[in-house]
Amino acid sequence: MTIATSGTPIVTVDADAHVLEPRDTWIDYIEPGLRDRALRIEKDAKGVEVLLVDGKPHMGLYGRLGALGGIGMDAKDLMTAGMRSYEDGCPPGGYDPAARLKVMDEEQIDVALFYPTIGIAWEGHVEDPALATAYARAYNRWLVDFCSVDRQRLVPIAHICLRDPEGAVEEVKRARAAGCAGVYLSPDLPARAGRQFDDPALAPFWATVQDLDMPIAFHVVARESSMLDGWTGDSGGERIGSVVFAFAFLALDVMAAFTSFMTRGMFEKYPRLKCAVLEAGSNWITAWLDRLDHKFEVMRDFSSMKLLPSEYFKRQCLISAEPDESITAQIVEHLGDDYVIWASDYPHLDASFNVVGELRERIAGLPESSQRKVLGDNARRFYGLDA
Repeated sequence: MTIATSGTPIVTVDADAHVLEPRDTWIDYIEPGLRDRALRIEKDAKGVEVLLVDGKPHMGLYGRLGALGGIGMDAKDLMTAGMRSYEDGCPPGGYDPAARLKVMDEEQIDVALFYPTIGIAWEGHVEDPALATAYARAYNRWLVDFCSVDRQRLVPIAHICLRDPEGAVEEVKRARAAGCAGVYLSPDLPARAGRQFDDPALAPFWATVQDLDMPIAFHVVARESSMLDGWTGDSGGERIGSVVFAFAFLALDVMAAFTSFMTRGMFEKYPRLKCAVLEAGSNWITAWLDRLDHKFEVMRDFSSMKLLPSEYFKRQCLISAEPDESITAQIVEHLGDDYVIWASDYPHLDASFNVVGELRERIAGLPESSQRKVLGDNARRFYGLDA
């Protein structure tokens, strides 16, 4: 905890930290009757490590599971199929809560909200609704145990899969009772069996998270295919362009999910439901809200929204800034200092160290009151965290 020039502490809250689930997490935490279908990491006949989802290999991660972590490591090494194991990319802070607290101390992070890693890869690959809920429940049980080492600093965010609407309602209630502060939702349509957000089958879930005061959050996912597959095809040459293209456009799923949720009138229907927009950057949000406001004004008669999209955002949403963004201070000034949080993304391959120091430099020109909000107070308020 840092002491500000005013003499009072500034609390820093990492609003999108990650764990690296031990490979036996689902084997250990799923119901015994489903253990033979649990998520697991094994080697195939060629000796290459694969993630098995209901017994089938996730080919998007084939031989590259080490790249799910990998902070500070060589990307080419981790991305070369078959060269590294999952654990090779896992620093202790990813799976050991005591080690994570040490990392947080070194990084000047007071509180962290935790999201999955393997968990962002399996949705859309599970067709059995009950199994999808069982996968989510097993992870949530493990995460609560992980965070139990220090529940003031380590905050569990429940993973909920909407493929099973009834199971999602029951699991989010259970997770809230177990101490989870919010909900991670995949932005991917296949993760909810193609249902749109306003599908009547999902209405009980939205009502439940609103009543439980559990913010939802959309976060990028790792999957085998995307809406932009046509742009990433092999042209017979180096794959550098397509890899960078696909990596950068992971944010598009989050942007699309947030926009769909907004324009389908979900914030109108559920005025107390809160939503965080994660790992898509923040510098785009002001331009996008301006655009949404303009298009809404033109097409108001065709919308169930009553307010401007920017008004819903300010009533119910936050967006996470990333340390490498160059105009975060200007975004805070334009959008308002109540609506921006930040994230380390530790321990993923594209994360880095000294993120708090970097962010402080980015927002150093803002008033101390604004810096406090961005660094921690907004997240504490949004998630109802104790001081």
